[in-house]
Amino acid sequence: MKYKNINIGELIKKRVQYLGIHSDRICSFMKISEKEIENMYHDKNIDTDILLKWSKLLEYDFFRIYSQHLILYAPQTSVKKHSLKEGLPKFRKNIYTKELIDFILDLIKSGKKTRSEIINEYQIPKTTLYKWITKDVTFNNDQN
Repeated sequence: MKYKNINIGELIKKRVQYLGIHSDRICSFMKISEKEIENMYHDKNIDTDILLKWSKLLEYDFFRIYSQHLILYAPQTSVKKHSLKEGLPKFRKNIYTKELIDFILDLIKSGKKTRSEIINEYQIPKTTLYKWITKDVTFNNDQN
């Protein structure tokens, strides 16, 4: 999946097709007509309330697609003191779990995948992968 250009309507349609959900069920759940559903499949952008309904119906977190876009393409910003008074929740940019990082590093250590293959297949930025490698004590000990 390429996260640079997101066409959410197209992704929703793919998920509906994959699950084989009938349009009657969708119409009933969303409380809209079949024509409106078809229009949504062609929409590049969808209102967040509607996207939340789609996420629940299709049991898929469509918001995560946008989070991945931010991780890959938005520049990191420094935390400012006034942001604490802002009242919005704070999130760390890094949403990679320790388990995922360990899994990726094990693939490289075992020789199952090269660093280039990891970067291409899992869409992990090169700098992120190299930071993981330099921080991982076991990786650096195994390589010596």
